[in-house]
Amino acid sequence: MVQPNYEDKNRFLYPRDRYHGKFQPNNLVFNANLQEFTQRVSYIVNLETAGKLSPEIAFGQIDALWKQLEDSKNKLEISSDLSV
Repeated sequence: MVQPNYEDKNRFLYPRDRYHGKFQPNNLVFNANLQEFTQRVSYIVNLETAGKLSPEIAFGQIDALWKQLEDSKNKLEISSDLSV
């Protein structure tokens, strides 16, 4: 019997892309948080589309995730300057 490869499973379920921006530790951490945010929002949207979550619950969960991302941005002191 073939053993499941959990590393491949995690790579499939939680894809990560390399960071291509200006390297600073805060930017790298925020990029990881942003990728996690987009992955979770994708799951919530798919569950809502399939009828497994109500639109109100989906909105509430996405709103909570957005607030977490904003808090992360503020704590990491990420600039809002788009020219960087």
